[in-house]
Amino acid sequence: MHRVQASGPLIGFAGLLALLGGLTATVGLSAVGWLVGVLSGAVLATTLGSALVRRGVLGIGPAGRVTLVRAVIACSVAALTADSFVRPTPVATLVTLSGVGLLLDAVDGHVARRTGTVTPLGARFDMEVDAFLIAVLSVYVAPEVGAWVLAIGAMRYAYVAAGWVLRSLRRPTPPRYWAKVVAAVQGVVLAVAAADLLPRAWAQAALAVALALLLESFGRDVWWQCRHRRDAPAVAPLRRPRAGITVTVLSVALVWLALVLPDRVQDMTPGVLVRLPLEGIVLVGVTLLLPAGPRRWVASVFGLLLGLLVVVKVLDAGFLAVLDRPFSPVSDWVYFGPGIGVLADSIGRPAAIATAVVASALVVVLLVVLTLSARRLTRAAAEHRRGTARALTALTTVWVLCAVSGLVVGPVGQVASTGAAGLAVDQVQAVRADLRDRHTFAREIATDHARATPAGQLLEGLRGKDVLLVFVESYGRVAVQDSSFSPGIDAVLQDGTRRLHAAGYSSRSAFLTSPTFGAASWLAHATMQSGLWVDSQRRYEQLLGADRLTLTRAFGSAGWRTVSDVPADTRDWPEGKRFYGFDQMYDARNVGYAGPKFGYASMPDQYTLEHLRRTELAPSNRKPVMAEIDLVSSHHPWTPLPHPVPWDQVGDGSVFNGMPEQGEQSEDVFRDPDAVRRVYGESVEYTMDTLVSFLEQQPDPDLVLVVLGDHQPHSYVSGADPGHDVPVSVIAQDPAVVRRISSWDWQDGLLPAPDAPVWRMDTFRDRFFSAFGGRPQ
Repeated sequence: MHRVQASGPLIGFAGLLALLGGLTATVGLSAVGWLVGVLSGAVLATTLGSALVRRGVLGIGPAGRVTLVRAVIACSVAALTADSFVRPTPVATLVTLSGVGLLLDAVDGHVARRTGTVTPLGARFDMEVDAFLIAVLSVYVAPEVGAWVLAIGAMRYAYVAAGWVLRSLRRPTPPRYWAKVVAAVQGVVLAVAAADLLPRAWAQAALAVALALLLESFGRDVWWQCRHRRDAPAVAPLRRPRAGITVTVLSVALVWLALVLPDRVQDMTPGVLVRLPLEGIVLVGVTLLLPAGPRRWVASVFGLLLGLLVVVKVLDAGFLAVLDRPFSPVSDWVYFGPGIGVLADSIGRPAAIATAVVASALVVVLLVVLTLSARRLTRAAAEHRRGTARALTALTTVWVLCAVSGLVVGPVGQVASTGAAGLAVDQVQAVRADLRDRHTFAREIATDHARATPAGQLLEGLRGKDVLLVFVESYGRVAVQDSSFSPGIDAVLQDGTRRLHAAGYSSRSAFLTSPTFGAASWLAHATMQSGLWVDSQRRYEQLLGADRLTLTRAFGSAGWRTVSDVPADTRDWPEGKRFYGFDQMYDARNVGYAGPKFGYASMPDQYTLEHLRRTELAPSNRKPVMAEIDLVSSHHPWTPLPHPVPWDQVGDGSVFNGMPEQGEQSEDVFRDPDAVRRVYGESVEYTMDTLVSFLEQQPDPDLVLVVLGDHQPHSYVSGADPGHDVPVSVIAQDPAVVRRISSWDWQDGLLPAPDAPVWRMDTFRDRFFSAFGGRPQ
């Protein structure tokens, strides 16, 4: 049987890989961007290749080649758009590529007419590329101007979906020049909005006009189709596509890429393309021995598992970048809800939800495409057994020689790859280790020597003192050393040390090693409070369901009033009373704040501290207070920031009205990596300066503070391998308090030097009990 050699889609896919590699080398591209770009290109190439083969077309012609270039550009724009949701994206590159794609839209039609190669397939190809680029640009613009703009990108696909239900909408409509003009308007307006050339209100107005024109254009087509619904059959019966060599080659390429895809962003280099995956060799070898029925089942299961492994690789890349650890298949699913919430604080809730929906759809598409690709690969191998056997023998020989010689290419490891199988084994072992750790952690929870000592004896040295445990969000070691922003923070801490000394305070500082990185502050809080290493969500949930002496519960048992002040909380938190033992819990809903939000922070740190002073520290004839306070102005996205006001003007917080609009907006800042690091530093400077100012207003000889960071900031601020250390300081006026911690050998002042002592955070509780009371038995 004659097979059509439709090589255009394959060449286009190769060009896309080259373009993605160029973007990685120049502006950077994350694993998420690569995944979306490759998946978009694979779907495009497979669909086009099948269409060419089905129609018996030998090539795509000169106009089709221009459209193919536009399609490659659109897929690269999709990659950059996906990248923009996980890291700052170079707007100039995205807009430039989009502009080239839009300009070429005027070229392919002209070429088709001049060369006499106008075809229905070429027109359809041109239209689908237009629709895809418009959809991608609408996704990119939506966080800035509003989720409603997604309607522009979804219009074409909603129309096609409606045609699956209503046959009348499948009828081809007469060509209309106005429809082409409207399509061009959508692309130009979206590109201008993406470039941020217009004020937001003007951009929204232009996009609203574009959407109205699009609705009119599609409405006219639908009206025409409804009027002609009783005419002759609108469409010919669908024929089963006959896949050709292009589809087979693309299927092989997709399976191969999925097998060699690394799970770390920094390993995403062209070197991964030279790896030879053993898993693919084994798949083909096994299916050669199987009849058709079992072969299809084996290929389907392999493709589905491979798709799941690709999802795990992408999650690993994200977790390594944000949390400095791989994804846990047992307990890390809980992060997706809070993750959408944090994303909503940066780009808006509708856009965040839309992003989650698109990501979920991409996962489904990935699983389907890889399953179909594996089946196509094995079927082609079975149809050409002799040639496949020879190729398999050669590849196996090469793999063995590379494995024996240990041939390595760049940072990606050996050419003879077993990465996918190794990842699968690692996931199984991680699940088993997590299940075993449940029993280990249960024993650690039950082993608590501090419980044998009366709480009054554990805290004897603090009797009559107000004790504040203050967590500063994202305050890590990089904030105080070896970073572009540390000089500014160091200056604030050094100045703060002098100011506190003038106000009668002494301070001692060191470092604690946090169990978490980049996020999941609650793991650090639980570790600090319980004296246990809580480094996973599974451990956290297990701990909260157990009985363990926390710092708060010890203070409460010894006669203190215990308070939690977490302005980021917007829901009830029963574990605060049941597990931690707080008498009073403040959150965003019950502190009387009447001012604006500042990014993630529901209120400025200055208001949080002033409210605590007013309600808990100022009243007379009260019990001593132990409070855990979260200062969240330095939480991602670190902007916009408030500026300090006189303490006697804080009031109900309405004094802060208008400040968010005056500050830098996160969507602008996150387009520049240097600006992101700068605003992080400024946020820590604000929080620490506010805390020092607060203490200057509190000439209280019985006030003691433990101030520490919860974790390092995200890796795009802290850099590669920064560690998990966070600064910690004890601040007090009473010399007796400072003498009790003299054996800790912590350094004077708020700024710990690089050689300051480093403790694991879970050791602090028992050392604290030892310093201020009887040593635990």
